[in-house]
Amino acid sequence: MRIARFSIEGTVGFGVVEGEPTDKDGLVLDLIKGHPFGGVERSGRRIPLSKVRLLPPVLPSKIIAVGRNYAEHARELGNAVPEAPLTFLKPSTAVIGPGDPIAYPPFSSEIHHEAELAVVIGRLCREVPKERASEVILGYTCANDLTARDVQQRESQWARAKGFDHSCPLGPWMVTDVDPADLAIMCTVNGEQRQLGRTSEMVRSVADLIAHISEAMTLLPQDVILTGTPAGVGPLHVGDEVAVTIEGIGTLTNKVVKR
Repeated sequence: MRIARFSIEGTVGFGVVEGEPTDKDGLVLDLIKGHPFGGVERSGRRIPLSKVRLLPPVLPSKIIAVGRNYAEHARELGNAVPEAPLTFLKPSTAVIGPGDPIAYPPFSSEIHHEAELAVVIGRLCREVPKERASEVILGYTCANDLTARDVQQRESQWARAKGFDHSCPLGPWMVTDVDPADLAIMCTVNGEQRQLGRTSEMVRSVADLIAHISEAMTLLPQDVILTGTPAGVGPLHVGDEVAVTIEGIGTLTNKVVKR
């Protein structure tokens, strides 16, 4: 099931996306009563997807990101794979949705794209055993963990380098029934392939990450876990169009603009 969050005529809601992803003009939203956290109840009201504005699929209280979870990406930046998951936080203000502009921050001259599988938490949880991790997941979406690489290299904390406004595009919707174990993940810039990998290359699985993170902090519905990026990260410039595509989920596209 593909669940989108949308806006139409000042109203925000959720809907189930129906139709073939390749037929953009034929996609329809079957609106949900309330929200999808706690169960999906369809209203029977249907709207063409082309008539609404897609929003970020969720509004997380926090985004917990994982660094160097693909060995080749760690090596391309001259780093070793960490002995334990390397986690950091991105604020909720970093989130933008599909089609929203990425405003290039004025304090950096080297913004990199990082295509990632994002996990959406479906219910309040803490200290989740690895074997029960699937019980707390609502779905998955595409993410771009934008990074001010020059700032990251000169500052010991990553708060500014990873947490600037617009640094976490999410979308275009979340998918509830995809297996995250071995999905193709790709990033293109202006149509040119930059990153191509598979989630099976992750050092630590989605279940491993949920168990590790929830050991330290309570996860809330709509919280997002970013699972790391494959090799091939690189710079973005004003005017670039960057797209993250994940098998079985869809494509998240954003354009870089001057702030």
